[in-house]
Amino acid sequence: CKSIIGSFMKLIPIPAFSDNYLWLLHDGHNAIVVDPGDAEPVQQFLEINGLHLKTILVTHHHMDHIGGVDALREATGAQVFGPATELIPKPYKAMVDGDIVETLGLHFSVIDVPGHTAGHIAYFAKEVDGTPLLFCGDTLFSGGCGRLFEGTPSQMLSSLDRLARLPHETRVCCTHEYTLSNLAFAVTVDPNNSDLLTYYQYARDLRAQNEPTLPSTIKTELAINPFMRTRELALISAAISYDPTSDNDISHFAAIRAWKNNFKA
Repeated sequence: CKSIIGSFMKLIPIPAFSDNYLWLLHDGHNAIVVDPGDAEPVQQFLEINGLHLKTILVTHHHMDHIGGVDALREATGAQVFGPATELIPKPYKAMVDGDIVETLGLHFSVIDVPGHTAGHIAYFAKEVDGTPLLFCGDTLFSGGCGRLFEGTPSQMLSSLDRLARLPHETRVCCTHEYTLSNLAFAVTVDPNNSDLLTYYQYARDLRAQNEPTLPSTIKTELAINPFMRTRELALISAAISYDPTSDNDISHFAAIRAWKNNFKA
């Protein structure tokens, strides 16, 4: 694992399972980990780098995001924060929209982003070594968004709208390396988007070198992500081609999401 940002805070995507990233942020002494579905790779990183885990941030209740919480808390005494309305391993501090997590000298605002799950939250810091930082779980992916397992198209569209209003330079730490499969779909529904075509090649080059495509930025996602662009004419046209009955913002979004669910590259 290698550091991605910052001369003071180091941001590390720790690979887990087949395509998860367990994001770890540290200052050389203490660390935060986000959505640790597996404790072992986190513990290995902490031990190799001489770090103490202070804080665990959880975005939602799926097992690939919480499976390592108990073991890490027991081993390190880290405090756990998670969504108030979901089943997160206790004890944890239940967070709701607008709450603040203060840790390692940083302030993370909690943002409600239901859609993938009913109580999904994200964590946003306005400044981490000069750059905003977002841990968004499975709500926003590079080139995509999470499946709607518990929420509605209206909820997910509203959640993505909230994230779209964050500063353009915000670094977007998604929790899965889904970028290439997402972009294969994106170029199908938005084939004349030159920013998207350029980014697709960039992402393929990164993966060919076994490098992560993440973090992305809000600016990038607004330019290339079809789920952030469903009000654009090109995406409205694509939505209607898939579902001729779609006739408003929510139904256009729902049509693109349904198309993605059934898409085979």
